[in-house]
Amino acid sequence: MKRVFSILAAATALALILAAPASAAFGFKELDTTFSEEDGTAATLAGSHPFSFTTTFGVNTKIVPESYENPETHVLEDGEVPEGEVKNLDIEQIPGLVGSQSAVPRCSSADFNTRVDGRPQCPDSTAVGIVAVKAEFDVFPLNTNVFVHVSVYSLAPSPGEAAKLGFVALNVPIVVDVGINPNPPYNLLAHLRYVPQAVLFYASQFTIWGNPASEAHDSLRGKCVGDPLESTPQPISLGTCSVNVPEVPFLTMPRACSGPLKTSFSGDSWQNPGVFTKLAFAETHGEAVPPNPQGMTGCESLPFSPTTDAQPTTSQAESPSGLNVNLDVKDEGLTSVTGRAQSDIKRVEVTLPEGVTVNPSAAEGLGVCTKAQYEVASLTVAGCPEAAKLGSVSVISPLLEETLEGSLYLAQQDDAATAEPGAENPFDSLLAFYILIRNDPNGIFVKQAGKVEPNLTSGRLVSTVDEIPQLPFSHFNLHFREGPRAPLATPGLCGTYTTKAVLTPWSGNEAVEANSSFTVSSGVGGGACPAGGVPPFHPGFEAGSINNAAGVYSPFYMRLTRSDGEQDLTRFDSVLPRGVTGKIAGVAKCSDAAIAAAKAKTGRQELSLPSCPSSSEIGHVLAGAGVGPALTYVPGKIYLAGPFGGDPLSIVAIVPAVAGPFDVGTVVTREALTLDPNTAEVQVDGAASDPIPHILKGIPLKLRDLRVYVDRPNFTLNPTSCGKETTRATLFGSGADVFNPADDVSASLTDRYQAAGCSSLPFKPKLTLKLKGRTKRNDHPALRAVLTARAGDANIAGASVVLPHSVFLEQAHIRTICTRVQFAANACPRGSIYGKARAFTPLLDEPLEGPVYLRANGGERDLPDLVAALHGVVDFNLVGYIDAVNGRIRSRFQTAPDVPLTKFVLEMRGAKKGLIANSADLCAHTRHAKARFTGHNGKVSKFGPVLGNSCK
Repeated sequence: MKRVFSILAAATALALILAAPASAAFGFKELDTTFSEEDGTAATLAGSHPFSFTTTFGVNTKIVPESYENPETHVLEDGEVPEGEVKNLDIEQIPGLVGSQSAVPRCSSADFNTRVDGRPQCPDSTAVGIVAVKAEFDVFPLNTNVFVHVSVYSLAPSPGEAAKLGFVALNVPIVVDVGINPNPPYNLLAHLRYVPQAVLFYASQFTIWGNPASEAHDSLRGKCVGDPLESTPQPISLGTCSVNVPEVPFLTMPRACSGPLKTSFSGDSWQNPGVFTKLAFAETHGEAVPPNPQGMTGCESLPFSPTTDAQPTTSQAESPSGLNVNLDVKDEGLTSVTGRAQSDIKRVEVTLPEGVTVNPSAAEGLGVCTKAQYEVASLTVAGCPEAAKLGSVSVISPLLEETLEGSLYLAQQDDAATAEPGAENPFDSLLAFYILIRNDPNGIFVKQAGKVEPNLTSGRLVSTVDEIPQLPFSHFNLHFREGPRAPLATPGLCGTYTTKAVLTPWSGNEAVEANSSFTVSSGVGGGACPAGGVPPFHPGFEAGSINNAAGVYSPFYMRLTRSDGEQDLTRFDSVLPRGVTGKIAGVAKCSDAAIAAAKAKTGRQELSLPSCPSSSEIGHVLAGAGVGPALTYVPGKIYLAGPFGGDPLSIVAIVPAVAGPFDVGTVVTREALTLDPNTAEVQVDGAASDPIPHILKGIPLKLRDLRVYVDRPNFTLNPTSCGKETTRATLFGSGADVFNPADDVSASLTDRYQAAGCSSLPFKPKLTLKLKGRTKRNDHPALRAVLTARAGDANIAGASVVLPHSVFLEQAHIRTICTRVQFAANACPRGSIYGKARAFTPLLDEPLEGPVYLRANGGERDLPDLVAALHGVVDFNLVGYIDAVNGRIRSRFQTAPDVPLTKFVLEMRGAKKGLIANSADLCAHTRHAKARFTGHNGKVSKFGPVLGNSCK
């Protein structure tokens, strides 16, 4: 027997605009696709329900010489046969054409496969159209001008298909599965698989009714279609077959006015399986006769009235939150045979209220979906990993019997953050998402990409989804997950907030705005709303040494915290406990050029190749950001750097801002360091430092926990005093405006500090004294004093040196004195310099040195103070008091800093600037001074150093 080909290209009710190939190879010809009204005129009204949809086509044929026996003359004549027999056929229908699953009852498989007189026993109510097939058996003469007419029925779909149509021609069953294209533009697809090789097929005219229940189809419904062979494709009626079922549209025209519209048609043959011939827009129509179907018309009058609603999953201020976004379309015309469907939504732009921002807490443990994973996703391939899932999607359509479910995934950010070329999302943006909708029973798979643009200043989020498939729905829900790592954060203040949605229709008409509101009604954790519209500010502060043993090197840590609902941290000042110092000797400094280079890098670039040399690294930092109980922590490194903000030193925290899947660059925060010149306390000068970042690439950091660890080995040295000390800090909050430092709010905090084990430290300094110059009575020699200390001893807290009777203070030489104002302005007159000093410490590469002044003390003492103004990497003023005890000169230094010294050299001038005069001949006897030194651990060392001289 020769075989059959049943054109079910039209079986889905979709249009075909195809042309015959130029050669006579296997293919299709005489193609035409039309939508018609009941009076036979063309149906082009967008959103309407056509009376019928007809597809006509044939297959290429060839002439076989003397293969046809004329039944009248019994003479062999040339016959015409198909070039090939169709095996598989795929038809892509015009975008926007849709059908309803529930509009027509379905014929069961048993009834379809039970035939009487060659007809299936399907109820007439399941008929959806008719088909005229030009085909024949071997036993019949090759008469290619005869058609057989049969009914087309709605059948129960196969698993994985949305619908199925079927008919029986010449006792051969033909079925076509109908589904949605898994690729854009998500148009309807008709599939015929393994077409039976029982009948020879030439051509077909396939008609589907837009409203199958209409009484206008009673004469050609089901069993009322005449089946004798006819010479024309017009069927005959055997009577009236009415049905008692609701009239529901089976087909709905596209809701976008563009055209001419295109149907593509692809098939292979049994003779050459796997080699598909694909046809689309027939060029043979020419410009004078546009191909069918024509484009849609009347879009300007299409209704469009969707509504939106966006609600966070919590009503608490500054809390982690999911989000429910609902789009609803009340489209009565879609299911009314006399109505017109609304335009589909082409583009959605949703602007969340100010204050709803990305929650950094969401980054921890979050994965991403790369573009490659998204592109390969299908009904059978998962594509995006579960770790990238942000939420869920559900869609209800009046045309489908089941709710469609899907998932929402985070897309890989722009290529600046990944080493995989092409992995970035289609928008090359920081934030984007993918929607994947799967429905296995109906074989439906739809995917959609959307971008999110955060405002770089405020963090306000604008989400856009464009080129949405032309598939009608009544309800669409996008749900972002809730929980401690929810992707969003609610505003920090109570009030009513409005989400703005701009919806653009496929009809080409103006976009509409559909807004919705929600209320933040309580504070964090359900507490009271912040009073006065300004969040509170009660930050936390901790600091201390990891090992508090006196005089040892130990890492030092500092921690700044704040709670949800409080003002953002903007900057801080800090003063370390007295005696907590850093050994910068041997430590390199990160250059300004390297620091600038770090600012220009992505986080991953900085991680792979740090900008500052490791020799300048002195510690690390850990920053915890986000809202809610679960934070995202990002590590960084701390480096020693040079002068900054007018201060002699600085530290720079370089944090590659890589959290989970996000890379928002490299955060560089430079803190100015100085030394109190009078107490030697190390100070972090917040006023001269960089502010703490508030927002990065539109993502507010919500910094809650900042931990600083200065843990370079043998760098941070503990004091040798075990007295009670404090680490002091002033933290600044953002006030009402996070971007305006003028309204920052400060909070002064302290944390107790106390070293231990001071009594175990030895203390035995040495002092050498020598008078240089003339030795006779009334001469004025210079004085050189050299103090040395042993490593491991307690640091010197105070010193008192009493010179012997052989010398006295020459008050007549006390002439020029520097005032306190001049000294503070570094403007002392040169005449007030009476000596010089140098201090050597293992903490610095170079000694501190500088002049020794006589400085006024405001009458607090009888004689001016002796002040050594030491300069170097840092500055320090060592203040001594001069007086007399039992007629002997005494010098006292009562406030020496708790820092280690290896040597201190004091040289006082002689002659006209000499403050010492001989009261006797120095060479006559050996004289001793009295020295009393006090250690910071409380120990005292007394001894009588020899007062050396220049005697031969």
